[in-house]
Amino acid sequence: MHTRTVFFVSDGTGITAETFGNAVLAQFEITPRHIRLPFTDTVDKAHQAVRRINHTGELEGQRPIVFTTLANMDVLEVIETGCKGMLLDMFGTFVRPLEIELAMKSNHRIGRFSDVSKSKAYDERIAAIDFSLQHDDGQSNRDLDGADVILVGVSRSGKTPTSLYLAMQHGLKAANYPLIPEDFDRRQLPPALLPHKKKIFGLTIQPERLAQIRNERRPNSRYASIENCRHEISEAEAMMRRAGIRWLSTTTKSIEEIATTILQELRPERLTY
Repeated sequence: MHTRTVFFVSDGTGITAETFGNAVLAQFEITPRHIRLPFTDTVDKAHQAVRRINHTGELEGQRPIVFTTLANMDVLEVIETGCKGMLLDMFGTFVRPLEIELAMKSNHRIGRFSDVSKSKAYDERIAAIDFSLQHDDGQSNRDLDGADVILVGVSRSGKTPTSLYLAMQHGLKAANYPLIPEDFDRRQLPPALLPHKKKIFGLTIQPERLAQIRNERRPNSRYASIENCRHEISEAEAMMRRAGIRWLSTTTKSIEEIATTILQELRPERLTY
């Protein structure tokens, strides 16, 4: 059973509200039920949100927790005056004091990009995603000069999700290459990567965890056997040490933690969200 219903109300996607809200809720031993109300960008939608929040409170006998990131002041006023939940207005908490400190009004912009058709940053993110998809799992050696980061590691060590996260969240062109038996026989990185060593970052993982992941994909195969996993990881880590490239273990780290570590090491100037 969930211990409290939590609403995330935004006039945009609601990603900011939910990310912040989840970080706060993680400090408590509760199992919340999440309800997302994105694109609440009119007064009518705000009234609908209020009715839903209040109805939930009446049914459950305790007031819902409501995280909001509402830039539209008319919409926010409806929520503030009508909502019977515990309201945590994130923009109000931070934007209004900053207006006073900076002696200027905020632009009350909805979302990260005010007009995606005119946003250079948005275009760069789309280009980065395209690049990362084209260079996933060693599919292409073309235009590696244009890569910001090249990830290497054994199969299923977390290269693809990390590459896509770097592209989608940080706008980095991230390629990734699997290390395979032919590379171990040569005892060096794939030849196409050798001119780009400064961009390379290695990922490794504990053999037991790798075997578990691979068994979900190919049960009872040699590929997933603990013996093969130990061999591949040992060879891959030895190769990374010989090549002098930086690397980390993904065993207990989230994609966000992996990406942040890579950025700190290779591209600290791009460490923005």
